[in-house]
Amino acid sequence: MILANEETTVLVQGITGREATFHSLRCIEYGTRIVAGVTPGKGDTSWENTVPVFDSVEQARRETGATASLIFVPAPHASDAIMEAADAGISLIVCITELIPTRDEVTWHRYLEGRDVLVVGPNCPGVISPPARCKIGIMPGSAHRPGNVGVVSRSGTLTYEVVGQLTALKLGQSTCVGIGGDPLPGTDFVRTLRLFEADPDTNAVVMVGEIGGVMEQDAAEFIRTGMTKPVIAFIAGASAPQGKRMGHAGAIISGASSSAAQKKAALSAAGATVVDSPADIGLTTRRVLTERGLL
Repeated sequence: MILANEETTVLVQGITGREATFHSLRCIEYGTRIVAGVTPGKGDTSWENTVPVFDSVEQARRETGATASLIFVPAPHASDAIMEAADAGISLIVCITELIPTRDEVTWHRYLEGRDVLVVGPNCPGVISPPARCKIGIMPGSAHRPGNVGVVSRSGTLTYEVVGQLTALKLGQSTCVGIGGDPLPGTDFVRTLRLFEADPDTNAVVMVGEIGGVMEQDAAEFIRTGMTKPVIAFIAGASAPQGKRMGHAGAIISGASSSAAQKKAALSAAGATVVDSPADIGLTTRRVLTERGLL
C-alpha cells in the first residue's frame, strides 16, 4: 500500500457541504477514519452528530492528530484550502475540487515548493487502499478488492473501469491513485510509480495516461531506468484531433509529443506492456502477472 493505510486519519475541509457530506459518509462506511471536519464559522459544532467541526485546519490537526486532508472546498477557495492544510502540517492532501483557475494552481504549487507534502489532484477521484479499508476520495469502494496490483490514472472514469475489470478477474488492488486531469496536478506518474516500486505489497502497476503534456514520457524514462515491477499502460485519446481539448483541461494535443501515439511508443520502448483498448486492460494484466510468476 502507498499513501493511505490503517493508521491514516483524515480531516475533511468543507465537510458541511452537500457533496462533502455524501462522500464523507461513503468514506466512513468503507472504513476510513475521518476524525475532523473544517468549515470556517462552524467551529465547535459536530457533523452528523459524530465528527467535530473546527474553524481551521491547524486547530483540527492539533486537536485530532489528523494526517491527511480531503478537500471539497469550492474552486475559488480551493487553492487557499490546500495552502492552509500544508501550513498546518498535513502530509497528504487530496483535492477533489475541479475547475480551479490555472493561476491559482500555479500559486499553491510555488507555495508548496520544498515542503514535505504530497497533493493528489485537484480534479481527481482520490486515493484508496483496499487492504486497509481506507478511502480518501469519491471512488466507489464496493468496486475494489484487496490485492497486489497498483493503479495510477489521470482519468477518474477509466480508473473505475480498470478496477472493475481487475476485480472481476479476482485481481485485487494494493492502492489506486487518481492523480487528476488538470494541466498542473499535485503529483505525477513518476512520483507515484516510485512509491509503487518501493512498496512490498505491490507486484505490478496499471497506468492510465491521456493525451496532453509529456507526463507519460517522463514515466517511460523512469520505467526504463528505475522500475523493476511490470507496468501495464493504456493511453486515452488516440483519435483526438490536435488542438481540441478532450474532457480534462490537460487533455489537449498541443504538439507531436503530447499525442497518444508518441506516448505509447515511449512507454513500449521503455518496457511497459501497452494496451490498445481499455477493454483489454484486465486480461492483459492477468497475462503479465502469470508470465512473471506473480499469480
